[in-house]
Amino acid sequence: MSSSSKLAVVFPGQGSQSLGMMDSVLEKYPDINNSFAIASDILGYDLLEIITSDPEEKLNQTEITQPALLVSAYAIWSAWCKNIDVKPTVLAGHSLGEYTALVCADVISFEDSIALVAERGRCMQRAVPNNMGAMAAILGLDDAQIVKVCNDSAEDEIVSAANYNSPGQVVIAGHKAAVERAINAAKDAGAKRAMILPVSVPSHCLLMKEAADEFAETLNKITFNDATIPVLQNVDAVVKSTADEIKAALLEQLYKPVLWVDCINSIKNMGVTRVVECGPGKILSGLIKRIDRELDISSIHDADSLLKALA
Repeated sequence: MSSSSKLAVVFPGQGSQSLGMMDSVLEKYPDINNSFAIASDILGYDLLEIITSDPEEKLNQTEITQPALLVSAYAIWSAWCKNIDVKPTVLAGHSLGEYTALVCADVISFEDSIALVAERGRCMQRAVPNNMGAMAAILGLDDAQIVKVCNDSAEDEIVSAANYNSPGQVVIAGHKAAVERAINAAKDAGAKRAMILPVSVPSHCLLMKEAADEFAETLNKITFNDATIPVLQNVDAVVKSTADEIKAALLEQLYKPVLWVDCINSIKNMGVTRVVECGPGKILSGLIKRIDRELDISSIHDADSLLKALA
């Protein structure tokens, strides 16, 4: 990267987790174990044990997935920054990843973030009983078609766009029956694929408004500091500057769609030429390539990619 290049770092959200996702990093960078030890003390269970060896169903429980991904991404970020001078122009995260970005920008302390995202997951899980909500990925329709499909399929229930991930790839969420109707309507409208996602809660739709109201009590107890690096918020792809603005955006994020395409366009408009995904998986890298092929995109997700970034 040339000295004139501008860098953005982005952090993944739910869906990027997998058993053993930190094995190679922990083997080569054992200091990272400390982050998991701190998190485990706060959570009251062995987070690393769940990531490395427990049944995947446990890792995929929302209240566990969220701290697992945050700690993993933050640990990789910390190892990267400890060994090289990383100077991003901006940070962003997809859904849960926005919390990781705020920790890396020193807005929230690492310790506070662990309890915060665990409670976020519990609030989300409590808001909708099991099997009442669902999320689905729709591929091959434009945004306007998705909105129409959802409106036509809602009837007396809720279904709406939840994640605008890339052109032609939108995730919808809502009542399970309404999501199933929307899937059929999307196929009739010419969608290439329309499929239910294996998630335990219908995120980023109005079914999460109750979760946001409950979560506000916890969020308001957390101290927010000035950001050392600007962070883009999901709800409007804009950088917020005050604690009250950031907290409000985090609450809205629970029941409003993730505008990921807009976030990447905002990053590009800041003059960024290079984007690094920091954390397990490479999902965001694939999405960003479909949003803007001019950006130089890479990921730091395992020991080899971290070693390459340090080099």
